[in-house]
Amino acid sequence: MPESILLFLLALPFAGSIATALLLRTTSRGLPAALAGSVAFLATIVTAFFYPSVTNGKIVRLDIAWLPELGLNFTLRMDGFAWLFSMLVTGIGLLVVIYARYYMSAEDPIPRFFSFLLAFMGAMLGVVLSGNIILLSIFWELTSIFSFLLIGYWYHNANARDGARMALTITGTGGFCLLVGLLLLGHIVGSYDLDRVLAAGDVVRAHPLYLPTLALILIGALTKSAQFPFHFWLPNAMAAPTPVSAYLHSATMVKAGVFLLARLWPTLSGTFEWFWLVGAAGITTLVLGAYFAIFQRDLKGLLAYSTISHLGLITTLLSLGSPLAAVAAIFHMVNHATFKASLFMAAGIIDHETGTRDMQKLSGLYRFLPYTATLAMVACAAMAGVPLLNGFLSKEMFFAEAVETHADSILDRALPYIATVAGAFSVAYSIRFIHTVFFGPPPTDIPNPHPHEPSRWMRFPVEFLVFACLIVGIVPSLSIGPFLRTAVISVLGPETPHYSLAVWHGVNLPLLMSMIAMVGGAVLYIALHKYLAHCEDGPPFFRHLRGQRIFERILVTVSWKWARWLEANLGTRRLQPQLRLVAGLSFLAGFLPLYLAGFEPKLPPLAEVDPAFAMIWIIGMLSALGAALLAKYHRLAALVLIGGAGIVTCITFAWLSAPDLAITQLVVEIVTTVLLLLGLRWLPQRIGKIDESTALSARLRRLRDFLLAVLCGVGMSILSYAVMMQPVPDTIANYFLEHAYTEGGGRNVVNVILVDFRGFDTMGEIVVLGIVALTVFALLRRFRPASESIGLPEQQRIQNAFDEAQPERNAGDTVRDYLLVPSVVMQWMFPVTIVFAIYLFLRGHDLPGGGFAAGITMAIAFLLQYLGGGVRWAEDRLRILPLRWIAFGLLVAVATGVGSWLFGYPFLTSHSQYVTLPLVGKVPVASALFFDLGVFGLVVGATVLILIAIAHQSTRTYRVRTIPKSEEA
Repeated sequence: MPESILLFLLALPFAGSIATALLLRTTSRGLPAALAGSVAFLATIVTAFFYPSVTNGKIVRLDIAWLPELGLNFTLRMDGFAWLFSMLVTGIGLLVVIYARYYMSAEDPIPRFFSFLLAFMGAMLGVVLSGNIILLSIFWELTSIFSFLLIGYWYHNANARDGARMALTITGTGGFCLLVGLLLLGHIVGSYDLDRVLAAGDVVRAHPLYLPTLALILIGALTKSAQFPFHFWLPNAMAAPTPVSAYLHSATMVKAGVFLLARLWPTLSGTFEWFWLVGAAGITTLVLGAYFAIFQRDLKGLLAYSTISHLGLITTLLSLGSPLAAVAAIFHMVNHATFKASLFMAAGIIDHETGTRDMQKLSGLYRFLPYTATLAMVACAAMAGVPLLNGFLSKEMFFAEAVETHADSILDRALPYIATVAGAFSVAYSIRFIHTVFFGPPPTDIPNPHPHEPSRWMRFPVEFLVFACLIVGIVPSLSIGPFLRTAVISVLGPETPHYSLAVWHGVNLPLLMSMIAMVGGAVLYIALHKYLAHCEDGPPFFRHLRGQRIFERILVTVSWKWARWLEANLGTRRLQPQLRLVAGLSFLAGFLPLYLAGFEPKLPPLAEVDPAFAMIWIIGMLSALGAALLAKYHRLAALVLIGGAGIVTCITFAWLSAPDLAITQLVVEIVTTVLLLLGLRWLPQRIGKIDESTALSARLRRLRDFLLAVLCGVGMSILSYAVMMQPVPDTIANYFLEHAYTEGGGRNVVNVILVDFRGFDTMGEIVVLGIVALTVFALLRRFRPASESIGLPEQQRIQNAFDEAQPERNAGDTVRDYLLVPSVVMQWMFPVTIVFAIYLFLRGHDLPGGGFAAGITMAIAFLLQYLGGGVRWAEDRLRILPLRWIAFGLLVAVATGVGSWLFGYPFLTSHSQYVTLPLVGKVPVASALFFDLGVFGLVVGATVLILIAIAHQSTRTYRVRTIPKSEEA
């Protein structure tokens, strides 16, 4: 089925990325390149296979239920436009892999490079194939992440790190705006399905939220395609390896923005706002990019600014709102991909063979690299729009649309002149590339004075792309014509106009504009030739006005000045002031909205309060107050009282008919008490006597903290009671009570909610729990508390005190010997606790229990062994391996969710039925049991990992032996 192959096509690059990453770093370039090339080749073949299925406006769709109630399905959709872009992504990706095999040094971590490259390919395919606009946003962000990794691949280079950070900051911010815009767009349409969005153009354009939606989506598209005023990040991305630059500029990253504009063209275009916002950005980028390209010294810098200019040309065409302009934009996307990828690869060959990209040092390379020079000159001619090359055809279509009237405005009337000037600039920087690098005297000031042609296969990608430029330019109707029409029909539908790809249209105004641009560009280069040979990098008048400097100023202001001010006025390294600030802000955040809304809680009459229940709460409050008062004098007693307050909470849950919460609270209370006990050693040592003013300040501080705690606690209690006592005629609780057994297969409604109805929330929670455990372990693994291990004098004092307390002990006994009995008892409790944990786990779907409570109980079993035998003893005997428990839990939980996809159901859909067991009979079994098993495994691993992190620093083993009389001397 073609639909199922879509999922294979999308997953293939990611699977190849993982497989490549698993290769050893010491592996030669051949194996990772072969693996990456095989993946790219197979993806290209699979994409080509779809062509018959997308012709004449047909669409191939794959819908996988994800969150259907929210309109969020994992939908993949391929039409003619997506097919054309997929061919660019996979085909040029294959050529880039072949090129990179010979470009990259054997000293580089090659598997990492190809892994990132394949993941980047998969992310771009996700953008192109997404049939749900929220899914598109997810893959959009993935392109930003993987481009960040590729741009910063040579992380030892400061320019690479800065360029990667700038690219991620700009495109990531734009991606956030895009997500908000797409959410608004889905709200307007009433669906996030791309087909429904594309069919709702009239509704969207007439909606009051059209302008903010348009602005947010444009910010995302313009930042990604490096359009003014966000264009400055792209030249700084040139610190990436040249294969990355070739791929990023031709078929992936920067093309994503114009792809999105073309994809949403039927929905958003045709308005005054669209014309001015998109047109102003496109025209400004078209001219500024071409002007800046003329004055670049770096070959890749010239090509980067030319990319910005050509993307501005595409954006300008899309802004016009004309179907013919949209055709020209799509056509130029393909043409630009071919000649720009070939030019970047040619620039990489020049850099590879000469050791430099500085055009003021390069000259006369034609005599050394005649074949590469010829290929680069043809590609430059295509970029300049020379006849019989593909760039000429789309440029003529641009000129033809520029002279048409689309909106009676000054911008529309000035467009023909602006287009001609930009065309002249394009010719000028193309001539500079050719003349400066390949003609003139032999180079003398280059690192490698004897360059030569690269290997045959390193040139092959350039040859293939240049050949495509020639074929499309000479016979466009036979070569690109059918594929272009397939793409155009999928975008424009019934509005698809008649257009011609003929090479010759007679003498007309677009041809005249083209001739003027070519002559003007040649004259401009001749006039600037001597200046360009010795000028500084950057254009005159704009040399000191660069977007990079503005970005750095903003970054310094936000991350340095403002952050420093906030840190100086609000920040502190002490935990107590931070908690005080959080608690105070939380109280205000909860109190002010209720106060402004006139909320008046109704407290229960005293006559309705059960005396026994009130007495239990009084004990809990006294325990909490006692803990606060004793914390200063006796931390262990305060910890015991905190445990008493926790036990009162458990009794409260049981009293109010919440046994699941009571069990969970009880086992959590046990674990947290032990962990806090182990953590007491981390607290700072007590200070001795202090003066009266310091003591008064400390008492006032403690009083302030006490009042804040009471205020927050009492306020939360009143709020909780008031909310629970509100009359609600119809609640969602009735739904869960009615459907827990019929749809979830369990009678314990709480557990069914956690592992079935809201299983996705639970998965997120266990992921967070695993991250917290790993973070705690990472923070504590190499950190030591201020007080070091007990020294010998202190050990001897402990032993002496023990001797005085046990005068009738056996000779040679130590403190550790008298801990033997409780240690043995704790070891005997190990199997009992494990059996109880299994019991809680198996009964959790029908009776109080479940994976979380069982996992904590299992952790308690391990905890007892640590307490009884010591850390080293427990590790030597048990070998728990908590990281594997965490990994096992996550894998089982995810596999349970994915398993429902195999049967055509949404992620984490549960199924239950009765199975017959020998000697037992019918037993109810639900697939959610496996998800609960994942929760169980992760909770055990996370809890034990935190225990190990704290216990390693807090437990002490006293090995003090009695010194015989013969050794005292």
